[in-house]
Amino acid sequence: MRAAVVRKFGGPEALEVVEVTTPEAGRGEVLVKVAGASVNFADVMVREGLNVKYGAVAQRDQYGLGADVAGTVAAIGEGVTQYAVGDRVVGTQERLDRELGTQAEYVLLKDWELAPAPAGTDLVQLAALGLNATTADQALDALALEPGQWLLVTGAASGVGLYTLELARLRSLRVVAQAGAGDEELVRKAGAELFVSREEDLVPVVLALVPGGVDGVIDAANMAAGAADAVRHGGAFVSLLNSAPMARRQVRMTNLAWHTDGERLAKLAAFAGTGLLTLRVSQTFPLEEIAQAHRALAEGGLRGRLVLVP
Repeated sequence: MRAAVVRKFGGPEALEVVEVTTPEAGRGEVLVKVAGASVNFADVMVREGLNVKYGAVAQRDQYGLGADVAGTVAAIGEGVTQYAVGDRVVGTQERLDRELGTQAEYVLLKDWELAPAPAGTDLVQLAALGLNATTADQALDALALEPGQWLLVTGAASGVGLYTLELARLRSLRVVAQAGAGDEELVRKAGAELFVSREEDLVPVVLALVPGGVDGVIDAANMAAGAADAVRHGGAFVSLLNSAPMARRQVRMTNLAWHTDGERLAKLAAFAGTGLLTLRVSQTFPLEEIAQAHRALAEGGLRGRLVLVP
């Protein structure tokens, strides 16, 4: 089978698509025939070797790429009872040190890394769901806001940001969204009640809109201290990029590290199947054009995921 790997760190030119042996499903494992695998900034970290540089993973000769996947079950290992060959599935895997990832013709995952794909959903579109929607839902859990409370989302037009807006609406939260001026209509449609352009001075504008401050912040734009002062005394702040400021005014600060959660993913996939979550794919690339996908990711301005199709 073909698989995308990194053997020497560097720019997009370091990415390789190589022929490898198709893995066999062992106990508790599921072999998935990949329909689509999204490209995320985690893949850039792998490609550039940042995970090794900062001690997050050990040095090895080869790293696979890809956390998200959607496809069909090709084989099951001993002990797998919830899936059968031919089932449509969606999955995520959090490990950035695997020799083979989801960006391949086939991927081997644990059964708990998968969830059923809703009937009628396009698997290529569904490949954009897992990492971003899971991160958004886990961040909202970390804030633990009550219905009717105010949430500020920075970077609200990003992949995680838009899912955060839609999931916050399902939790009956009131949302202030910060994004580029051209994204106001997009974020309001996703669930934002109030809008702040990223060209504005965030904190004073938010405090004018919500006197006393919001109850919580999900910082998808890495604003850090530039957003923390918009939180009321005793509120909560969640950073998605490990940059939560030092504690202040009894604001609970959290650096979120997302993790695989098949049960949660099943819920989110069901939401997507009923239209409560919007599957956004901005462009697809053949697996062999993975370098072009990384260049497109670096250019920014995407309003949807890039998905590789084997």
